[in-house]
Amino acid sequence: MNYKKSAILGGLLALSIASSPSWAAVSSGEASRLGQDLTPFGSIKAGNDAGTIPAWTGGLTEPPAGYQGAGQHHIDPFPTDEVLFSINASNKDRYAEHLSDGVLAMLETYPTSFRVPVYKSRRTHAVPDWVAENTKKNAVNAEVVGKGEGLKGAYGGYPFPIIQGNNEQKAWQVIWNHLVRWRGVSGTRRSSEVAVQSDGDYALVTSQQEVFFNFYNPEGSEDELDNIIFYYLSFTQSPPRLAGGAILIHETLNQIINPRNGWGYNAGQRRVRRAPNLGYDSPIAAADNLRTADDTDIFNGALDRYNWSYEGLKEIYIPYNNYRLGEKGTPYSEILGISHLNPELTRWELHRVHVVEATLKEGARHIYHKRRFYVDEDSWNTVLLDQYDGRGALWRVTMGFAKNYYELPGVWTVLDVYHDLQARRYHVLGLDTEEPNTRVFTEDVPNKRYFSPSSLRRRSVR
Repeated sequence: MNYKKSAILGGLLALSIASSPSWAAVSSGEASRLGQDLTPFGSIKAGNDAGTIPAWTGGLTEPPAGYQGAGQHHIDPFPTDEVLFSINASNKDRYAEHLSDGVLAMLETYPTSFRVPVYKSRRTHAVPDWVAENTKKNAVNAEVVGKGEGLKGAYGGYPFPIIQGNNEQKAWQVIWNHLVRWRGVSGTRRSSEVAVQSDGDYALVTSQQEVFFNFYNPEGSEDELDNIIFYYLSFTQSPPRLAGGAILIHETLNQIINPRNGWGYNAGQRRVRRAPNLGYDSPIAAADNLRTADDTDIFNGALDRYNWSYEGLKEIYIPYNNYRLGEKGTPYSEILGISHLNPELTRWELHRVHVVEATLKEGARHIYHKRRFYVDEDSWNTVLLDQYDGRGALWRVTMGFAKNYYELPGVWTVLDVYHDLQARRYHVLGLDTEEPNTRVFTEDVPNKRYFSPSSLRRRSVR
């Protein structure tokens, strides 16, 4: 069945469940606040009363002097900023109200090595004018349909810059803002991931990744989405035993209509096969099972296995403006500590975050019984995620070390780091400081056949 036919049939299915609740967008009067007391993407423009979070004044939209363009490793726009103070195991109680449970657990688990160096808060997120314009349109049109599984009435911008409704509805809206957040139109990158063992040993898995964010196609529209948020390709280049393998993902917008489509290419067998298990808690082998399929990108995929609750807007120390972790030439061995990243290279700031909690539904299956999300109010990136096992114990702590990609412009993570507190191991995704280039963003709109299963084999070279 082709994808357009699938979308049509799915549309008929959606009509057949029209009795399911759908949550309406805000009024035009409320939407007019965007760009006024709210930023163009919905966060509070003003700073906090204490003055420790500044007002948003436009974000970072121009690269610093010396930056040569797309693909060059970023130059730190704040090189003279110094650490204001560090939070460690001995003083953590003083700052506990501004720390996630996961960060507190990291301080307790690694009392002699893990710390949180706090810098001046800088609200650097920004979006192009066309994304801001689309976001305002989405505010009065976007709806979550079903029980959080789908999205309609949105395109080319954040769907819910102003969240509303009950706790469950607000939680869905926050997570959908994360799922379709602004990260450019197209991008490529060669990078490595590692699983760091308890003794600090690790082996690199290097791949070339390509992505086209169909949701942000400047030449498209909602009607032309074909139910696809983005197309993603990853070709493994090393180690030799894995080289030549590839993964293709078509990430779907409405999971009621059509779940995620995935294909894998096995270089040894020279065969392309459907990969129906690339979702939920399927383990990722390259991560040494420290990351599940829906851990990728901090969180991705369907919302249907959890009950969702919005816990409010809170001031939390989060990893932000982490340019040193992407500085060209920094050896991976300097970035990777035994149990966590080298704190000397990290930067944390106080920001407002939306807190969302997801609890596994009765009868549903997933290795995580509960997940607690901390979502940056400006960029809608999930930057911290606490994940609990079936006994209710905190198991894994995920951190997205964010920075502004000023060539977009916009904030996205430079490294995603997954800590297993019980195994005392961790996994890092996105290392590229030893590569000649970093992410290359373009506004090119590829032919969608480029991301078809039929092209996967001929483009995979061992």
